[in-house]
Amino acid sequence: MISFVVPAHNEEPLLPGTLAAIHAAAQAVGEAYEIVVVDDDSTDATADVARSGGAHVLRVQRRQIAAVRNAGARAARGEWLVFVDADTIVTTELLRDALAALRAGAVGGGCRLAFDGRVPFYARFMQAVFMPMFRLLGWACGCFVFCRQADFHAVGGFDERYFGGEEVALSRAMRKRGRFVVLPRAVVSSGRKMRTRSEEHTSE
Repeated sequence: MISFVVPAHNEEPLLPGTLAAIHAAAQAVGEAYEIVVVDDDSTDATADVARSGGAHVLRVQRRQIAAVRNAGARAARGEWLVFVDADTIVTTELLRDALAALRAGAVGGGCRLAFDGRVPFYARFMQAVFMPMFRLLGWACGCFVFCRQADFHAVGGFDERYFGGEEVALSRAMRKRGRFVVLPRAVVSSGRKMRTRSEEHTSE
């Protein structure tokens, strides 16, 4: 079974699209699955949206992404874990590629990242420069990470000492256990954070 772990803090607007995409992809590949939304101290209707979208809801108060993802992994029942950010759209093709890699013996992996809509220059620069570097080094982007549950727990999950770059630490730890792949296909994540930061800087 696949366990999709979705960390979420005040994700009421975008979470429905993420959950709908997960359902569509999982049903298309024909695998049993569950969705665990880890509601991290939300003050909006994130939990209600998650339940309406067919997810199990786990409530935590951590405000630290590594700890939130780990909490979801502990509650997950599947042999395979797929971590998906609450503003990220997983396609059938991407999920099929991830499962094929796991079945071929990979302990886990990630993929390239693309942003939706228009994003500021620094975000486009990051895509152009850092994404190829991540793939060359075999590092996953945090918005989409897949792995075998046994290997994830064997390396201690996401390192909760980090408040950023925890996906890099996990990638490096998993590579010590076996083949960790970065798929050529991209996942699309919201560019809202990039746009918001750009607007904040412009208004200063």
